[in-house]
Amino acid sequence: MSGPPGAAARRAGRLRFEGWIAGTGTSSGTRIVLGHWQRSPFGPFSDVMIERAGGERLLLAPTRETADFVSGTYVFDVVRLVPVDVRITGDTWTVAAGPLELRFTTGRRRLLGWLLRAVPGALARRPAWSALTDRPARLLLPGVRTRGSAGAGRREWYGARDLRSIRSVSAAFEGTDLGGPAPVEPPVRFGFGSVPRRPAVTRVTTTVALGAA
Repeated sequence: MSGPPGAAARRAGRLRFEGWIAGTGTSSGTRIVLGHWQRSPFGPFSDVMIERAGGERLLLAPTRETADFVSGTYVFDVVRLVPVDVRITGDTWTVAAGPLELRFTTGRRRLLGWLLRAVPGALARRPAWSALTDRPARLLLPGVRTRGSAGAGRREWYGARDLRSIRSVSAAFEGTDLGGPAPVEPPVRFGFGSVPRRPAVTRVTTTVALGAA
């Protein structure tokens, strides 16, 4: 096999990402979405999407390749290339991403989380399953969608496999404290859907169908 990681998948027109998405608001009005991808066409990586209280949308990504892909799929006002380091110790996540310092602790798994854990991985990877769960997701988690259109003519599907609440958050941006945890309100505006209003970490399989060249 030759070429960069994921070259064959890109030629096939579909890319798959497996990992976690964490979303939380803060009392300052800044909302933060962390993508922690253990498997992807670009190898393991993490990125952070931030929407400030005034509406500015910022992407923090570790490489030009990942920044170009994410900013081509979602909409941002500012893109920064910075190291994004994620460390997980028990229930505590610590994130260092350029101007952002984030630490949060996950809480207990509620009923929906237990139900999602029962979804087989092979099923969660199927776009048809994500299409089927889109309407229930909208009803149970306002703002959340499991399928939709993205930038550059792309289509996206999210197959959730677990959900845990976030019970404590500390965050600072450029040295300024962002305050404690708060609902993700208003919903973030990076793409066609938001994360759950209640701060949470979701295990997902994301499939992206590339648009015509």
